[in-house]
Amino acid sequence: MALETLLFKVKTAISTSLDNHPKLLKKIPSFKSKQNVGVLSFEVAGTMSKLLHLWHSLSDATIVRIRNDAVTLEGVRKIISNDDSLLLGLACAEFAESLRIAADSASRLSHRCDDPNLRSFRKLLHEFADLGRDPNGWAHSGPKETEAKIKKMERYVILTATLHREMEELSSLENSLRKIMNDNSNNNNNEGRSLIAKEQKVYELQQKIFWVKQEIKDLKDRSLWSRSFDSVVMLLVRFSFIVLARIKVVFGIGQSVSGLSRSLSTPATVFPSDNQNPISGSMESSKLDEEKEVLGSGFFESNCNLLMSPPSTLGAAALALHYANLIIVMEKMIKSPHLVGEDARDDLYAMLPSSIRSALRTRLRGVGFCASDPVLADEWRDALWRILGWLLPLAHNMIKWQNERSFEHQNLVVAKTNVLLMQTLFFANKDKTEAAITELLVGLNYIWRFEREITAKALFG
Repeated sequence: MALETLLFKVKTAISTSLDNHPKLLKKIPSFKSKQNVGVLSFEVAGTMSKLLHLWHSLSDATIVRIRNDAVTLEGVRKIISNDDSLLLGLACAEFAESLRIAADSASRLSHRCDDPNLRSFRKLLHEFADLGRDPNGWAHSGPKETEAKIKKMERYVILTATLHREMEELSSLENSLRKIMNDNSNNNNNEGRSLIAKEQKVYELQQKIFWVKQEIKDLKDRSLWSRSFDSVVMLLVRFSFIVLARIKVVFGIGQSVSGLSRSLSTPATVFPSDNQNPISGSMESSKLDEEKEVLGSGFFESNCNLLMSPPSTLGAAALALHYANLIIVMEKMIKSPHLVGEDARDDLYAMLPSSIRSALRTRLRGVGFCASDPVLADEWRDALWRILGWLLPLAHNMIKWQNERSFEHQNLVVAKTNVLLMQTLFFANKDKTEAAITELLVGLNYIWRFEREITAKALFG
């Protein structure tokens, strides 16, 4: 009883002391548990992978290749544009749009952060893009620091992708175990033997499930799964700023940020002499624009508008991918016209839109049914291969570009290709492309009939 009285007095004394000194209460730390990324780690890994791919696509070697090879592709010059500034503007716009998509994912995650600067990431990124402001110094990173961030993100992406595969395997194993446990069918003649086999299979699956669960636990501890939102988003935010700074340096947009010369190489810049914006042409870096601080019509918006294909292009007509497949089918037929049957010709004709069918009928009107001139057949073959020489690369690039986007939706790791939209049929002039396809069809028609006549003569000669 005496002990209880003593404890009550001590408790009362401590309570009174705290009441008399409220400042002491403020000194008591609050251990707020930061929320981990958890299942959203797969979305984070996908965003990291896109940023890493974008960074590698902006390397000196890649930019030089775009300037010297992609822009000068014969097909690009023939049916897209021969204006270097416009083509480089399209390349810059695609890089900017890829960054915007990745940054939007990071922005959605930033709302879960405790740091108010991270929660304002989208606004701060647009200010840096439009006005060059970087109050937190997120774009300033030396070569070693940038390389460390890259390696850290690559490690996280690999670990999280492995975690995703292990979790899928666990789900598959548990489904298999469930099916076996629910399977009550057995053979009356071999009931004992079947029961032993079933128990053995159940035991093996349980062992596999146990080890996979252990692996998953380890991967969760090492991957993005167990990281806090603040730490993960900070990594995404800083790298987004670094990538945007690299885009500005490479394409000579605005004044380069002080200190970037130590971390970002400049020999590959495509507009090194002027601070010219290749996107809008009429956009000038005036003080009036800086004073407006309008984020709704800035860097990202102007680039997004540039990627909207004009009405005269295949992209606007939603025919770019269809024409790419059509050209590839015709290439196979031109390679081996003697193997093309009536059904294949019918299938090819069914792929043609009405505009090409009309042009083809006009071209073939008045053409005789005889195709026995070997000199003319050789001339047509040369003409077809000349057309395919500049048209086929754009068709293959269109397929690669589309497959890469499909791969991104299905996997955490981005497909590592460097095909840009301006190297495809997306911005190709519709009338010019259809004229080239019509010419291919006319030539294919002649050499197909020539091969059939030669074969018929050989059979009945």
